[in-house]
Amino acid sequence: MAEREDVVLTRDVNIVTIPDGNTGTLNKGQIVTIHQALGDNYTVVSEHGHMVRIAGADADALGKEAHQLHTLLSATDAEAVEKNCWEVMKTVYDPEIPVNIVDLGLVYQCKATPTEEGLNDVHIIMTLTAPGCGMGPVIQSDVEKCVRALPGVDHVNVEVVLDPPWSREMMSEVAQLQLGLY
Repeated sequence: MAEREDVVLTRDVNIVTIPDGNTGTLNKGQIVTIHQALGDNYTVVSEHGHMVRIAGADADALGKEAHQLHTLLSATDAEAVEKNCWEVMKTVYDPEIPVNIVDLGLVYQCKATPTEEGLNDVHIIMTLTAPGCGMGPVIQSDVEKCVRALPGVDHVNVEVVLDPPWSREMMSEVAQLQLGLY
């Protein structure tokens, strides 16, 4: 999304405040400015200047349609599940940075392990851009939810580590270009 857009909320909507990760509500009729519409969430600025996140499931409150996922592999073997995990994690964005968490270099590892039931347990190791990031638990939950919804996945464990610490050198070349750092 290149331009910011002011919209009037068509109904009350749950929000997560940025950067602290607290929850709240914005009321029907309030004007918000859409700052970022990437992945399955919207980052908006309220009438009072607060940056908040609205879930993609509540896109209708903004007069928008929910985002659709890319076509994923239909196979459920461990290799296909891992590929799908990486693809779906590319739909998770830091609400303040218009780059997905994979290209930001926040995801260190994704491993699918077959279970006896013919499904897969997925273990993801990731970090945050800053150790005290209030949105960390929200991003971690986003990753867990999107991976758990994939075919062939039984259990998901998203482990957040702070060592090695994230640095901008971990970003992909594409991400650095997007942010004007390369």
